[in-house]
Amino acid sequence: MAKKSKKIVKIVSGLVIFLTLPSLLLFCFLFFKYNEELPYGTQGKEADALAYKMLEALDYDAFKNTNYIEWSFKKRHHYEWDREKNICDVFWKEFKVSLDLSDHSKSKAFVHSFNVESDLAQDLIKKALKYYNTDSFWLVAPYRVFDEDMERRIVTLKNGDKGLLITHTENAYNPGDSYLWLLDDTGKPTAFKMWTSELPIDGIKASWSDWTTTESGAQLPTFHKILVLGIEISHIKGIQE
Repeated sequence: MAKKSKKIVKIVSGLVIFLTLPSLLLFCFLFFKYNEELPYGTQGKEADALAYKMLEALDYDAFKNTNYIEWSFKKRHHYEWDREKNICDVFWKEFKVSLDLSDHSKSKAFVHSFNVESDLAQDLIKKALKYYNTDSFWLVAPYRVFDEDMERRIVTLKNGDKGLLITHTENAYNPGDSYLWLLDDTGKPTAFKMWTSELPIDGIKASWSDWTTTESGAQLPTFHKILVLGIEISHIKGIQE
């Protein structure tokens, strides 16, 4: 019996090593290749001017006048956002949550089109809000650089160009997270680097390209590439009603 137990332990240990060692080696490779310290940046008029240049390149006025935005994130979550009422309907699986972004307590949850309440409703509202905060970031983040919970800094890159470093303050949804926007000559984003609490490697780069221009004139991304991974954003609509 003892020999059998030892053999089982040996087999299990071998499987654990076999499954985890490649992942560990891959992580070490990625960490030493891509991990970067958060760059130093300077706040002030120059940083704000670069942020305004980015907004101008993206036609911020067109986005500001877009009253309704619809999109799907990775074909898993679908959103119908009434920006005028500040309400966003979030759909996934058999669930729908009508998020009141001004007062979360007024949000409503549905399962198979039936209104639900109590603890289940609160759980669904909490999940929908998390989905919205994460997924909307990948759609409209550049337009939010002057939100009250953002700090702007200008950074001199290794090639001498200027980058825009945005840090989320303690009042933000994800306080302390920072994003370094890389811009072309017109000020339009091409990519950014991330320093976030959710990623184990600092400074990972994500593309910000594959733009589409909505009916309202707002410019929104349809795809992001992070290393070998892709984030697809589809069914994008932007309407000025």
